[in-house]
Amino acid sequence: MGVDISDLVEGKPVSLDDLSGRSIAIDAFNTLYQFLSMIRQPDGTPLKDREGRITSHLTGLFHRSAALLEIGIRPAYVFDGKPPELKKKTIEMRRAAKAEAEEQWKKAIDAGDMKRALSMATRTSKLDAGMIEESLELLDALGIPWIRAPSEGEAQMGHMARKGDVWAGASQDFDAILFGTPNLVRNLTLAGKRRLPSGRTVDVTPEIVTLSEVLATLQVTREQLVDMGILIGTDFNDGVRGIGPKKALALIKKHGRLEAFPKDHRVAVPEEFEEVRAIFLEPDVDDNYALKWKRIDPEQVRRILCDKHAFSVDRVDSILAKVTSKETVRAQQNLDTWS
Repeated sequence: MGVDISDLVEGKPVSLDDLSGRSIAIDAFNTLYQFLSMIRQPDGTPLKDREGRITSHLTGLFHRSAALLEIGIRPAYVFDGKPPELKKKTIEMRRAAKAEAEEQWKKAIDAGDMKRALSMATRTSKLDAGMIEESLELLDALGIPWIRAPSEGEAQMGHMARKGDVWAGASQDFDAILFGTPNLVRNLTLAGKRRLPSGRTVDVTPEIVTLSEVLATLQVTREQLVDMGILIGTDFNDGVRGIGPKKALALIKKHGRLEAFPKDHRVAVPEEFEEVRAIFLEPDVDDNYALKWKRIDPEQVRRILCDKHAFSVDRVDSILAKVTSKETVRAQQNLDTWS
């Protein structure tokens, strides 16, 4: 989930068309979990092929990536590497929560409560090594670059954006801001009409959160924003009981930084705060990556989706035709520009 500073941050709505021509690094794990959570049958069962293999992640990755390419957005997916040791507790808690949700999902199905079943099912998503490898193969076939981060994907994403190799990073988590991502696009892979587990349909609009504007509005430095996150709680520490975003902001403005907090124990500053701070401000990132967008390989896309997982050939070809036609138009426009 990452750090919750949503009460303090306001994004600016933007249309996908406004992002045409932009290169955007996408938090791959965050996005694949979205697809696994949302793309399900009415009873919460994920989409599967004839052999019972889950395909929700491939469905989402293909349709959304193709839509971005058609618009003219250049996506690059960043995959997590080895998590920091301090994240172990969060990972274990997530596993336990998924196991509990799966139990509740089964009970809801047995009781015939499909609304609750779908709600519980969305919390059970699991991403395994096989799914990740299939996703990488599909991205290769779509001509979309991908990067394996040495550790946190959002840290690598922020590093790439600060270097100017991509214009923005895309994730639902505000951790990307703490990791120094200059421009964060939220809802990039969710945009459009979405049906909630309750059955209600909502319009999801992309929004841009700009780091410089967040810091200026809150009147803090990025280092102070990270200290606020530590007080609130991150994936790497529990935070301080009773302290939310607004109280954390007030405390940091009063004391400046965590080291300056009074030693009267009124605020139990996390003992590991220096380690957590370093994860955000001095993350493990890699400069040995290449961003190169290539033409789609339709045959390979069909082999992955249609031959292996029995996707509809007509539907896949229809989507590919739209994207490749736009590729041809943009290529001709570039030639005309230089002629």
